[in-house]
Amino acid sequence: RTSERERERGGRTMSEALRRGSPGMKSIKDMAMRQDGPPPGGFPAIRYGRKIPNSGPSGVAIFGIGAIIMAYGFYKVGQTNHKRRDWKREKLQARMNIMPVLQAEEDLRFVAAQKKAWDLEAKIMKDVPNWKVGERPYKTRWMPPNTGIIKPT
Repeated sequence: RTSERERERGGRTMSEALRRGSPGMKSIKDMAMRQDGPPPGGFPAIRYGRKIPNSGPSGVAIFGIGAIIMAYGFYKVGQTNHKRRDWKREKLQARMNIMPVLQAEEDLRFVAAQKKAWDLEAKIMKDVPNWKVGERPYKTRWMPPNTGIIKPT
């Protein structure tokens, strides 16, 4: 039946451009029904698997290169630690060498500050009877201001 209609319209199909008022088609119902379907033999298979080329180093090679780089880094850290230890030892030795000079300067400063403090105490407590300047009211042990121990930094 569809072939008779196509012959009446002059062989035109649904995909051709149709205009209102052109000869051959009076209603939309006269239009042939065409339905899309698969081609004969079916559609070709869809390739959905990924085919990644084998380019570049393998995982073992990358792991080995990373291990070598890390080993070299650990070696350099160890060498730097040795240098730092030597520098700290040298700095500590230099501080211990100048310690007597620094201690003598601190002792002079302490004696001057103590004399100044005792003078101020004598001035403030001059009206208090039986007050002895420099005597401690508490029974505590006196500790020097600097022990002379050098701690490495």
